[in-house]
Amino acid sequence: MATNEEKQTETSPFESSAPEEASSTTSEAVWTYRGYRLKASEFTTAMVHFFRAEVQRANVWRQRLDATTNWAVITTGAAIALAFDPNGFHGVIILNTLLITLFLYIEARRYRYYELWSYRVRLMETDFYAAMLVPPFHPAPDWAESLAENLLHPDFPISMWEAIGRRLRRNYLWIYLILGISWLAKLTMYPTMIAHWDELMQRAAIGSIPGIVVLAGGILFYFLMAAISLATAPLQQASGEVLPRYLEETRGLPLSQPTAEAGKPWFRPSRRRKQLVAMIITDQAQAIAEIILKDMHRGVTALAGTGMYTGKEHRILICALTITEINQLKSSVRKVDQKAFVIVIPAQEILGRGFLPLEENQERKETG
Repeated sequence: MATNEEKQTETSPFESSAPEEASSTTSEAVWTYRGYRLKASEFTTAMVHFFRAEVQRANVWRQRLDATTNWAVITTGAAIALAFDPNGFHGVIILNTLLITLFLYIEARRYRYYELWSYRVRLMETDFYAAMLVPPFHPAPDWAESLAENLLHPDFPISMWEAIGRRLRRNYLWIYLILGISWLAKLTMYPTMIAHWDELMQRAAIGSIPGIVVLAGGILFYFLMAAISLATAPLQQASGEVLPRYLEETRGLPLSQPTAEAGKPWFRPSRRRKQLVAMIITDQAQAIAEIILKDMHRGVTALAGTGMYTGKEHRILICALTITEINQLKSSVRKVDQKAFVIVIPAQEILGRGFLPLEENQERKETG
């Protein structure tokens, strides 16, 4: 029969490190997670340092974003000044427009890196620090898993198209607008006003390229930029933007009709965590199974097997787990049986306790 202390460890992430008869002033909560035992002060200190490091990373990449925008503004001013020189040529503005497009692509790439660090910061702000300010302390059940998976396998929280669209709407549309107006002014009013359409075509021509082709290309380019700006507007996965914490679709939902998406932070990845199935062939099945059950709090099933080369019987343990738990599993198996054989298989879908509820999945299929 399990002791009271063991029961408390299984049901709560915090437990008292002092005897029960000790006063509350001398006891300190202990964070028990997958077999680790950290004092609350140690865990909080680690989270504070980690938070400061991620904020610093985000600030560095934010400064890189500003640097790219500064390049675009400076080159735009220089190109317009050269174009309106008495001997200037409007092709300088076209060349600068292409250069600005390159800056937009570079800034979008940097923005994705900024969002990677910003995502971690926002995850800690909403699910750790905010939860501490509103007692009782109940972080979201999957926030640690989401943060750990992002650390082990970094993945950009936003797509390249969303990054391009956001930087385009925030900064580069205005730069393109200034360049477009300057280009038309150069063609139509400088050094003198045009008198007829043929004169405009003559001024717009670049070498052997007819003026009508140059004008059509410019108009098509601006229509393309406007289309990208509008098409990417609904994408709102950027955690660094000042946007609502929760999805717009969840507003106004009756409390009696919760949904799977209700109350979920809008910046939290919608995909499930990567799920795996581990098969462990070992002669120490009982010892390994106890570690999986007690330390990892995962279920395990034992099967009988026979090695066809040696003819020796072995036990095969099957365990479903997430990608953030695989390192702990391998370490635990290595400590007990260094001759064990471990096979890790990606799982398409895992239903049941500790994963996606089986009943909820069935309801989705019926309603879908």
